[in-house]
Amino acid sequence: MRRIGLFFGPLKGSVNRVADMIAEKIGTDRVEMVHVKTASAEDFDRFDTIIFGISTVGKETWDASISKTDWGIFLPEVSRGNFAGKKVAIFGLGNHVTYASSFVDFMGLLADELMNTDAEIVGQVPVDGYEFEESAAIYDGKFIGLPLDEDFEPELTPERVDNWLEILRKEMNL
Repeated sequence: MRRIGLFFGPLKGSVNRVADMIAEKIGTDRVEMVHVKTASAEDFDRFDTIIFGISTVGKETWDASISKTDWGIFLPEVSRGNFAGKKVAIFGLGNHVTYASSFVDFMGLLADELMNTDAEIVGQVPVDGYEFEESAAIYDGKFIGLPLDEDFEPELTPERVDNWLEILRKEMNL
């Protein structure tokens, strides 16, 4: 059985709740939760399958330096990671009302970093069923991972997670 690393941040918020939900649905005995604030590139070596959970670029990011956030600090570690032979999936939380023109853009930023490595990104999701204006997380007409809006559509999260996990079961052999 493959051990899965679920790298997420920040703690104690919506990303953490969704990461817990995903770990529970996959099986907590198969998933190791890794908070990005304390992680490094060397942590990727322990897993052959990795899921990243990232938060939206919110008002606090626009008002402050991105480097002060957990992900802002961790993102350089991604570019230093050895992802050869690893399958990687991304879920991201966004706000399709307040940030309709930058919906889940951080997923796209993370994907750009991963594309500069040997990672195989899996788990793309069709844009159908989502309302937004623009997103840097769209590649070849699909979201690069699973977008979720816990602010305005939390009732859709469980079904969207289930549907995404079905994709990952096929593409990652979960």
